[in-house]
Amino acid sequence: WGSSEPRPPAAGPGQPSPQQRTETLGFYESDRGRKKKRSLSDLSLLRFISAELTRGYFLEHNEAKYTERRERVYTCMRIPKELEKLMFFGIFLCLDAFLYVFTLLPLRVFLAMFRFITLPCYGLRDRRLLQPAQVCDMLKGVILVICYFMMHYVDYSMMYHLIRGQSVIKLYIIYNMLEVADRLISSFGQDILDALYWTATEPKERKRAHIGVIPHFIMAVLYVFLHAILIMVQATTLNVAFNSHNKSLLTIMMSNNFVEIKGSVFKKFEKNNLFQMSNSDIKERFTNYVLLLIVCLRNMEQFSWNPDHFWVLFPDVCMVVASEIAVDIVKHAFITKFNDITADVYSEYRASLAFDLVSSRQKNAYTDYSDSVSRRMGFIPLPLAVLLIRVVTSSIKVQGVLAYVCVVLFYCGLISLKVLNSIVLLGKSCQYVKEAKMEEKLFNPVPTATPGKPAGKQQGTFKSTQGISTDENGSTSVTNQPVHQKENMPSLLITSNSDQFLTTPDGEEKDISQDSSELKHRSAKKDLLEIDRFTICGNRID
Repeated sequence: WGSSEPRPPAAGPGQPSPQQRTETLGFYESDRGRKKKRSLSDLSLLRFISAELTRGYFLEHNEAKYTERRERVYTCMRIPKELEKLMFFGIFLCLDAFLYVFTLLPLRVFLAMFRFITLPCYGLRDRRLLQPAQVCDMLKGVILVICYFMMHYVDYSMMYHLIRGQSVIKLYIIYNMLEVADRLISSFGQDILDALYWTATEPKERKRAHIGVIPHFIMAVLYVFLHAILIMVQATTLNVAFNSHNKSLLTIMMSNNFVEIKGSVFKKFEKNNLFQMSNSDIKERFTNYVLLLIVCLRNMEQFSWNPDHFWVLFPDVCMVVASEIAVDIVKHAFITKFNDITADVYSEYRASLAFDLVSSRQKNAYTDYSDSVSRRMGFIPLPLAVLLIRVVTSSIKVQGVLAYVCVVLFYCGLISLKVLNSIVLLGKSCQYVKEAKMEEKLFNPVPTATPGKPAGKQQGTFKSTQGISTDENGSTSVTNQPVHQKENMPSLLITSNSDQFLTTPDGEEKDISQDSSELKHRSAKKDLLEIDRFTICGNRID
């Protein structure tokens, strides 16, 4: 080496020399430099755009997620068909209960009066002068007649001009207030009628726990009269909207339906809540149809029944009906989407409504079908029938023998329509009940609630296996036959929890804690038979 510096040790056998190590290190450094230059060249704009255009992915890596999204789309596509099938069935149920007031109820009242008059000829073989169902029919007929004569003191023309003189915004507010008032008064009205029926038919040997039949009767008459006036104001407001020149009020009232979407879509709904909303929509749609009929009758009367004026009203009528259908479809489609509810649930709702109709035809039925519809949907036919009779009698003048013959033929046609509608509905209802496998519930013994318990403790008490719930005070049906009660007394005195009755065999006893735990696991399909229009279906408070 020629210097005083120490000489590096010689490489051992199999090891690279220092010169070779230096050359190898230089090669790696040059290779790293070339890679660095290549990575900088990869960050060019053209390569980024090329990568974005050619980048791929595989949807099957998350197959479950995309399958669920596709099923949601299919569910939304099925909602209009399933919903309209339920609406179609429910509207004909309301029509059946509505036609009953005009057709079979007068005949039943006549038969009850004939029995009462001819009772001395047959002797007092029964302690009751009339059967409970006949007493209820007599009460309905008397209320209908009294309210009809009371409605003659209400001037429809004065009400029309009074409402027409208001501003558009004020009428819009009034119409919304009337809708809210209609729902509130309907929820209380059926309780008033049920209380009257039960007070009038309650067995006399029981201890008196009521204020008497006469006060209940007066309350029922006032309720029907006030509710009929409220519906008349609704019909008058709608008539003003139809007759306005620029149709601005009608447009505002139709836009109110779309506001309903905002108030209901973005809320949490369970199957029971959706069932209540469906019943409310059925009742609302049928009521709107009757209101449109009243508006058309009043307008046709003002134009001397000129058929050309009907075709002037027809586009507006179709617009109102189409907006109502569109709002219901959009509302239910998004509610089922946001709450993961399948479209098959509407078949369950239809089967529950069919169960009410089939059970009302049983020998041990304990309520009339029109009352069952009132509790289930909130549709009470008496006030609407009083208003329609008042409008028809004031709009159509009957003079001459031929006119009376036409009235008789029209009444016979209504009876034929009622009978045909009832037969078709009963056949379809039997079909829906069999498809839902609910036949065995028709023959189960009916437990009744213990009347001494408070309402808060009656949450689990079985109200009805036939789809009609009792009232909050624990009272039984309004049309129970006392004779049948005495014959079936051992089976009817059973007091069992509804969850225990629906989920466990007969005779099996469980603790209250076990019953409360089963509340969370009970299927919604069985809950539907206990839900009426005005039941709170949220979280239950014990």
